[in-house]
Amino acid sequence: MDNNIFLAQFYGKSQNYTQIPREWFSKYGVKRGLRNEDHTGVLVGLTRIADVVGYKRDAEGNKVDCDGILYYRGLDIRDLAKKERYNGYLYEEACFLLLFGYLPTREELDAFCNVLQENYDLPDDFLEMNLLRLPGKNLMNKLQHSLITLYNYDEDPDNTDVYQTLRKGLNIMSKLPSIAVYAYMSKVHYYNRQSLVIHYPRKDYSTAENILSMLRLDSAFTPKEAQLLDLLLFLHADHGGGTNSTFTNVVVSSTNTDIYSSMASSIGALKGPRHGGANVRVSMMMENIMDAVGIKATDAQIKDVIERILRGQFRHQDKLIYGFGHAVYTLSDPRAEIMRHYCGQLAKEKGMEDIFNFYVRFERIAKKTLSEEKGANMCSNVDYYSGFAYHMLGIPRDLYTPLFVISRMVGWLAHNIEHKLYDNRIVRPAAKYVGDLMDYIPMEDR
Repeated sequence: MDNNIFLAQFYGKSQNYTQIPREWFSKYGVKRGLRNEDHTGVLVGLTRIADVVGYKRDAEGNKVDCDGILYYRGLDIRDLAKKERYNGYLYEEACFLLLFGYLPTREELDAFCNVLQENYDLPDDFLEMNLLRLPGKNLMNKLQHSLITLYNYDEDPDNTDVYQTLRKGLNIMSKLPSIAVYAYMSKVHYYNRQSLVIHYPRKDYSTAENILSMLRLDSAFTPKEAQLLDLLLFLHADHGGGTNSTFTNVVVSSTNTDIYSSMASSIGALKGPRHGGANVRVSMMMENIMDAVGIKATDAQIKDVIERILRGQFRHQDKLIYGFGHAVYTLSDPRAEIMRHYCGQLAKEKGMEDIFNFYVRFERIAKKTLSEEKGANMCSNVDYYSGFAYHMLGIPRDLYTPLFVISRMVGWLAHNIEHKLYDNRIVRPAAKYVGDLMDYIPMEDR
């Protein structure tokens, strides 16, 4: 008999011994994942790095929906995006803010960017040995593999001292854009039989500029394109300590393991379609919908498609409208609101206003339909417009979620450091390190 038949039989019998009644969670006060009964988040730690506000409490302690706010170190991201003090370097400014707790001066930001830019280059033979000779089918898996491999190029990889964690983390952040782009180039060369083109990173470019430069055959891009990608990286940089991938990083690093292992674990968590991978699902869903009804569809046709998806009757689509709903945000996700505005600007430059207008109409109808269906407010989230933004920038779908990794790496690093500082057993005085990385690292409370 086929061994698979035996395995299927064993699995079938196991269902009699593995079922946990749903009501037991309420009976014994056990959380189902990181959610409370009212769908609010479970508090599992404290952080001063980022804060997500999606609802309030009234005098009786009941949950009250409100417009969403995302704070980076106490500063509203809407204000940061609106001011954009250093043109084209909003992401790097956010990195500085998340890591060190305050907004940098121009001189401080230049020094910080120089630290990143000096580490852009990959180690000798890394590109050839680990990316070109070992192409990966899935770029997220390849990013994990690459991070674990970087461990071998570190002279002291298991050093989890707080300051050394900062240095190693910045080194990883600097190299990730090149690793992601080269992994993509290697994949399409090997699996799709396309020409292999490798551009090296420029040390006078920002993270966003380098990604566009390395990805495009002619390395050319417009200032508005670089600005949009910079904004996307900024909006994905952090989302508090309770997201799945950040929580994973903190849990894994709590064993005092090396930073390469903890960051690779976070990538594994972000890969899933219910976390970072949702941006790909949104893109595929919208492509299927526009193909089925056209961008000139009526509101009634759009609503009909939404209802068919919810019933599981649309093109093998599961019963989810990706890009809508959030674990915390209720009335609005500020990242989606900002992204809509800037996508509208680039859509005019790209001659894609019709598609953008379809996205806006679909968003309006989907929010209304889903809210009525669920009996609760449903808003669009950060994933809804990100795929469209990447599409306008000519970024291949394979890189949507890896770009999320590139931007979120700083958030993982900031929370990793913060939790190490909580543990007095491994805190080291910062004084002896001043001048090694930057001469302006704050001394107080370190």
